[in-house]
Amino acid sequence: MRSFWAAMLRLLLVALAGVFVAGCASNAYPPAPQQAASDDYNYHIGPGDTVNIVVWRNPELSMSVPVRPDGKLASPLIEDLPAIGKNPTELARDIEKALAKFIRDPVVTVIVTQFVGPYSEQIRVIGEAAKPQVLPYKQKMTLLDVMIAVGGLTDFADGNGASILRPSDGNKQYGVRLKDLVKRGDVSANVEMKPGDVLIIPRSWF
Repeated sequence: MRSFWAAMLRLLLVALAGVFVAGCASNAYPPAPQQAASDDYNYHIGPGDTVNIVVWRNPELSMSVPVRPDGKLASPLIEDLPAIGKNPTELARDIEKALAKFIRDPVVTVIVTQFVGPYSEQIRVIGEAAKPQVLPYKQKMTLLDVMIAVGGLTDFADGNGASILRPSDGNKQYGVRLKDLVKRGDVSANVEMKPGDVLIIPRSWF
């Protein structure tokens, strides 16, 4: 009887070891590419941005205005002008067209002073981050930049089981090694982000 229970104990230990190994196995998704940023990326204006409109030789028409939640803005002589999804140059040309009804040959410069960006380009961090949140995308933004912004991992995070959901690649999912990057300082685990990425950090069961 003693040998029977000893054999059962060995089987239980083997089974638990198998479960532990499975739980610590490599990420189920293909690794994220090291480089992902596009060199020709242009910032697009989104709701919540603040833009400074400068109208040459018309200081009374120059001011800083917010982009409303509906993606439009208003300033003197301009009402409900769509701004979302445009870069600053495109928005400046649209403002010139609107002002041309009232002044001759307007010359406009648009400077974005507070950056949020359109929802489709924001970086979202969900799961076991210290401070899950939405971040504005910045050119050459990396996974390490994102983790610093969200305060790192919780004690319950399965950092090496994390993944990036990338809408720009047809919602393809890539594995990332957050534990190696954040806890062990392995910079080889750092990868570039793309606009619209969703970083998913699951909970560890061990």
